[in-house]
Amino acid sequence: MATKHDLILEYIEGLPVGERISVRSIAKNLSVSEGTAYRAIKDAENTGLVSTIQRVGTIRIERKLKKNIERLTFGEVVRIIEGDVLGGSDGLDKDLDKFVIGAMTEDAMRRYITPGSLMIVGNREGVQELALKNGAAVLITGGFDTTEAVASLADQQAMPVLRTTYDTFTVATMINRALSDQLIKKDIMQVSDIYMPLDKTVYLMAGDTIASYQKLSSQTGHSRFPVVNKNMRVIGVVTAKDILGKPDSQLIDRVMTREPIVVKQSMSVASVSHQMIWDGLEMMPVVQDDLTLMGMVSRQDVMKAMQLVQRQPQMSNTISDQVVGEIQTVDTDREGQPLALPFYRFEVSPQMVNSVGTISFGVLSEIIGNVAQRTILHTQRRNTLIEQMNLHYLRLIQLETEIEVQAKILEFGRRSAKLDIEAYLDNIIVAKAIVVLQVMERS
Repeated sequence: MATKHDLILEYIEGLPVGERISVRSIAKNLSVSEGTAYRAIKDAENTGLVSTIQRVGTIRIERKLKKNIERLTFGEVVRIIEGDVLGGSDGLDKDLDKFVIGAMTEDAMRRYITPGSLMIVGNREGVQELALKNGAAVLITGGFDTTEAVASLADQQAMPVLRTTYDTFTVATMINRALSDQLIKKDIMQVSDIYMPLDKTVYLMAGDTIASYQKLSSQTGHSRFPVVNKNMRVIGVVTAKDILGKPDSQLIDRVMTREPIVVKQSMSVASVSHQMIWDGLEMMPVVQDDLTLMGMVSRQDVMKAMQLVQRQPQMSNTISDQVVGEIQTVDTDREGQPLALPFYRFEVSPQMVNSVGTISFGVLSEIIGNVAQRTILHTQRRNTLIEQMNLHYLRLIQLETEIEVQAKILEFGRRSAKLDIEAYLDNIIVAKAIVVLQVMERS
């Protein structure tokens, strides 16, 4: 039986686009409490059913498309290329592994066609049939149609035949970008990859006593536990500090820290690491949107994951990778003698400049931040996260100029480091920054 929450979401989804809604109207029309209506509307906003606009209110909108592709299916390809399906619609939920461009003879291309691949071709019916018979999908460019025989074969093989008006080069570029985005997303480690599931998580109930905490702490060796109510929703966290000097009969919900910082499975490990280091947290509960406990993630797990990410091979380049890839490390002076602290050099390429031909402020910030991180890694063997940067652009840095960047460590502590970074052009300072970094613990 559907819950009131589900019924409200179903009601909202049935409203015409542009319809205004409110907590009061939902509560009145569906005979639910305003609290239930409010939670459902917030959920609808998170899923893209409604949007809240200042001075207008909350209105029904078209569902937002998901920007990040979890898995690249042929159905997702149809959306990317703005195409349509000519046959084999049962295979739209299958994953795309690679694509092949049909620009050779049929005999020559047989070796390149593999199951799960996508053959990009024009109006060559022989190639279309060859691809389908070898377990590949077909994308017809140029807006051409296909024959009934090919469409029927696609239905039999449950592999789609797609059509788009774009040319082959444009389509290949669009799909390649989507595949790169997918690889980058997979490379970003999320909480769901490392957290301890509920069946292995130790927690306390709101009605438990401090004696229960003492027993659990003795059994596990841990001192921090999430606290849940009878519906398994996280309502607090209890630590050794909370129970200090309290009687064993005291209820946990009277001494726990309420409204604790929680995380969700979709959050990146980097963002959780940032929060844990800054707030000095040893454990964070992992919850659903309604705060139902899913498990927990420990500081040790996060640190190990961050160290692993640093050692992973790059799967696909981001814009940041392209920028910092131009930076060269110089660890010797002009006479070839080793330097105590290396400096860094890069040339301003056309991709780095803004509309007036000088280096983009964002690119310069990326370079300065990367130099700061490299300096700490070189001198202290510690990985870091950027916390704060105060950057002054003192002179214009033109296209095709060679810049040298030097770093000086002002402070280095257990949790943070502060660096003075200066950029030089022909021994004249052109930019200066003070960078504060969070220092990650060694796993």
